Amino acid sequence: MPAAGPRAKGAGRPPRLSLEAIIAAAERILQSEGPEKLSMRRLASELGSAPMALYYHVRDKDELLLLLMEAQARRIPRPEFPDDPRDRLVAVAITLYELLAERVWIVEVLTADDLTAPSALWFVDEMIGAAIACGHTPEQAVYIYRTIWFYIVGDLIIRVHGERRRSRATGPTPENKVIAEVDGGTHPNLARVAPRWSALNARDTHRQALTAIINGLL
Repeated sequence: MPAAGPRAKGAGRPPRLSLEAIIAAAERILQSEGPEKLSMRRLASELGSAPMALYYHVRDKDELLLLLMEAQARRIPRPEFPDDPRDRLVAVAITLYELLAERVWIVEVLTADDLTAPSALWFVDEMIGAAIACGHTPEQAVYIYRTIWFYIVGDLIIRVHGERRRSRATGPTPENKVIAEVDGGTHPNLARVAPRWSALNARDTHRQALTAIINGLL
């Protein structure tokens, strides 16, 4: 359900604090530090305010996250998609992936909390509608949508966590080290690609992957 509006004004609220300022500061923290670093105390520190002052505007962190996601969803333009339902499904899925790749904190919030931005539901509706137009039942269309969604979420979460680990590492990651030392006698296929493992994993193949998944599902 849509998030509630700002709280009523009360005595003692700092005049410079506004819902817009709170949302903007929270978005900065999410983009630079990730959802696990966002707390009402951390947000108040960012704004130079007391934590209790935030509660004049938002009920709790969940409501703040809902407002943030809804604000993001409303800013997303709705492009024209192809008329062919298969091509439309591919285009919508790729658009959703690439928009979320710029805002990975949304994926982390969606997978950690049962929160949904109503203004973003058109993505779901478009994908289900395209699958139905391809000849599938509504039930099958939901399965197709969820399979696509799970790929998008899984790929982005793995990528962002991997990037964070690599940024902290001073040498090869544990995975790359294990692959580099793999025994060619017991794992001949891995040994063949071991020297290129890191580069192969770093490739961005989401467009090819989503197209292949959707072609298979349909």
